Amino acid sequence: MKENYIVCNCKQIWYADIAHAIEKHDKFEDVEKVFEDVQKETQCSTGCGGCHNKVMDIISEILNSPSKI
Repeated sequence: MKENYIVCNCKQIWYADIAHAIEKHDKFEDVEKVFEDVQKETQCSTGCGGCHNKVMDIISEILNSPSKI
């Protein structure tokens, strides 16, 4: 896993929190559905919304990694 860092300042959500929320998704089909699941579990991007793109990038990065293919 990448270095752990804060992704969502409003809700204090870390990279590892997002990675953990993605674990049940074994392939990359619908990034919006995965985002909704991550948002429900972590509450990220429910404050100011400024982390939305960062969260989407992390989802894409993790689900497109060679270990997930």
